[in-house]
Amino acid sequence: MFCECKNIKILDFSHFNIQKISNMCGMFRDCSSLIKVALSNINTQNVKNMRRMFFCCSSLIDLDLSNFITQNVNDMSEMFYKCSSLTNLKLSNFNTQNVTDMSKMFCNCSSLTNLKLSNFFTSKVKNMNKMFYNCSSLTNLILLNFETQNVRDMGEMFYNCSSLTSLNLTNFNTENVENMKAMFYNCSSLTFIDLSKFTIENVNDMENIFSNCSSLKKSEIICYDKELYHKFEN
Repeated sequence: MFCECKNIKILDFSHFNIQKISNMCGMFRDCSSLIKVALSNINTQNVKNMRRMFFCCSSLIDLDLSNFITQNVNDMSEMFYKCSSLTNLKLSNFNTQNVTDMSKMFCNCSSLTNLKLSNFFTSKVKNMNKMFYNCSSLTNLILLNFETQNVRDMGEMFYNCSSLTSLNLTNFNTENVENMKAMFYNCSSLTFIDLSKFTIENVNDMENIFSNCSSLKKSEIICYDKELYHKFEN
């Protein structure tokens, strides 16, 4: 709809009737000058695809999507890709129960310091590749409600989350994961990580999984899978 409208700075959807729309893929893609978008009255109850919705909206600072109805959405991949100026993102009412793809969802959101995803239900998600890739300012990330039993790809999931100091993944079920390549690469501030439920029986790529985790000591890793534990060199 507004794809590559690179000169638009403000959008107001207060009087838009879009309740019949089912596809919002790339809706604001490459609106690189957009600094404000008013979506408080938008009706998203029939939307199934939100892929790349705010892709490369690199000037957006604040985004409130707490009114979004998302129970029918199945694709949120690259939804906020390279929203590099975003410091405040409200997703408090997101219903993700039918989402299967969250790959690169927050990739390159390099100014976000906090992300509240306690309402996320991820039991149907198969792809989390690069989900938080280069969220380099993120200091707090709580994923205790994540259900990952169907995820196949976690490659580079936390790549360069260089401000995170701890990561509790005790609820992660990794029995079907095939890719963990560079999963925690350059998490250079990480001092504690709980991988106590991790199993790697189906993983075929773990290259550089802990590379450049320079602050993390082996004694501060909780992990009962010996092969995975020995991937850490410090």
